[in-house]
Amino acid sequence: MEQITLWHGSQKIIEKPIFGKGKAYNDYGRGFYCTEHISLAKEWACADRNGGYANQYLLECSGLKILDLNQEFKTILHWLAILADNRRFQVETAVAKQGLSWLRKYYLPDLGSYDLIRGYRADDSYFSFARAFVGNAISLGQLSEAMYLGELGEQIVLKSERAFQNLTFTGFEAAEGELFYLKRMQRDEEARAAYRMLAMKPDLDGIFMRDILREEMMPNDVRLQ
Repeated sequence: MEQITLWHGSQKIIEKPIFGKGKAYNDYGRGFYCTEHISLAKEWACADRNGGYANQYLLECSGLKILDLNQEFKTILHWLAILADNRRFQVETAVAKQGLSWLRKYYLPDLGSYDLIRGYRADDSYFSFARAFVGNAISLGQLSEAMYLGELGEQIVLKSERAFQNLTFTGFEAAEGELFYLKRMQRDEEARAAYRMLAMKPDLDGIFMRDILREEMMPNDVRLQ
């Protein structure tokens, strides 16, 4: 993988992304969030019907240290720990609060040395799935299955100054609001509908957050793989 084409959905044309900008409470903290799929970038650009842009870039990957969360780890809990460390989880039960602390303590990867991170994107519906697992509403197996609902796709996040320097703007395409906002909403609703069907099936043999806490399951536990 020498070079890859990336797309960033935005309501603006962004010719030169600035290192250090961005929201701290995104999935993987501050960074520049992209996808390899133009259709997803156009959906992400359309938070409303006003439309936006899919900005296109060429990324030179040679020399970059890349973390692929879906390849590096055998359990989705590492991804969940990163979410717990960056996103604002609103939980009420003592088990859920303890679960978030356990994930941060034992499953949180050290992201500081990486230039690029590849992993799931936690849109609103998918973030609610993660919160449901922490709250013991669904099992680990159901969470893993839920992440593939609605064909979410992966996101690629530039984290280091070196990664930003390797990024070249190559153009943009307009994202029609009426079309791609509806596609975004449809994708979200399809994921939620499929999730409701999934959650209705009791996973009596599955591993829940309370089981991980009670059994003190660590990342190398074979039951999690």
